Amino acid sequence: MDNEYNYGSYKQYNYQSYNRPPKKRGTLSYIVVSLISAIIGGIISSYIAPAYLYGKYLPMPNFYGGQGGNRVVNEITIIPDEDINTVSAVAKKAMGSVVGITTVVVTRDWFWEREQEGVGSGVIVDPNGYILTNSHVIGDGKARSINVLFENGDTARGEVLWYDSLLDLAIVKAEGRNLQAAELGDSDALEVGELAIAIGNPLGLDFQRSVTSGVISGLHRSIRVDRYNVIEDLIQTDASINPGNSGGPLLNSKGEVIGINTAKIQTGEGLGFAIPINLVKPIIEEVIRDGEFTNVYIGFNGREVGVYERQLGIELDVDYGVIVYEVIPGSPAAEAGLKAYDIILEIDNKPIETMASLRKILYNYRFGDKAILKVLRDGKQMEVEIVFKKF
Repeated sequence: MDNEYNYGSYKQYNYQSYNRPPKKRGTLSYIVVSLISAIIGGIISSYIAPAYLYGKYLPMPNFYGGQGGNRVVNEITIIPDEDINTVSAVAKKAMGSVVGITTVVVTRDWFWEREQEGVGSGVIVDPNGYILTNSHVIGDGKARSINVLFENGDTARGEVLWYDSLLDLAIVKAEGRNLQAAELGDSDALEVGELAIAIGNPLGLDFQRSVTSGVISGLHRSIRVDRYNVIEDLIQTDASINPGNSGGPLLNSKGEVIGINTAKIQTGEGLGFAIPINLVKPIIEEVIRDGEFTNVYIGFNGREVGVYERQLGIELDVDYGVIVYEVIPGSPAAEAGLKAYDIILEIDNKPIETMASLRKILYNYRFGDKAILKVLRDGKQMEVEIVFKKF
């Protein structure tokens, strides 16, 4: 028995083993110790424990906020509690505008066809059923069927009105009237450290309209989505974004949509990305007004300077820009006098790094708009005015 250790009866076992009773204490000592213990316990129970629990894990009762008593506990500000309240308010405001999107995409493998189901998210941007989501959510336009699930449980068939796989954005139209549309914010005004809230359907509809929160971790990020495509100027957030969150909104503390969730870096935690909402605002307006979006274009075939140098094994005098291979007859480029082997460096003082960045900049222009191109021709820089046409 001497080698057994049972922590439930450890003291009793020691007393029996040594065969001597514990020391006796005076009655006065017991009274003093009891009084001190009671006082300390009362302080913890009445002040310290409630002040810690209420507001951090439990809702703060009215009487603890200085109402109905002389204690003033509101002087202590708990920052996490403020964030929780804000997140709840944002979720309540925006939840009705978030939809689930299910698709069926047909893929071909040699002689066989397979139907592949997909699940994503979207956000209503107009009460008449215009929904913003990711291009990859609707199979980059290849989805055989699209179904939209609203918050009240109703479903409707979706129709793709516009998509761009380079931007990873799409607009879907579903039948509906007087739907709850989200309020769009200003993504150009974002600052690192601001509150960011994501709503979507992570891992499928079993977890639909899940809410996660974090902060804006970075701005103007670029990620490579495949061998050929890079998505640029993204918002980085540590709000949890998982498969199925794609196409859902990223919101600020006012409940305004500041971005569309698009991707997560699989090799790291807390690395989610969203497309800034300001990029797509003019597209949304035109699609709602005209039922479609028509790109303006310059009218040339070209390649990035870096790719051109690697392909030909040469080195040019510039580190960025796109080089013109061919000018399309009758295009704005032809009318502006662009020539083969011109290098377009900037549009209205915006540097052109890639063909994708050029295409992205063109979304800011409409039919009939003018712009100034900075061009390098035969080693000399020059400016050329161009008038945009519909694509």
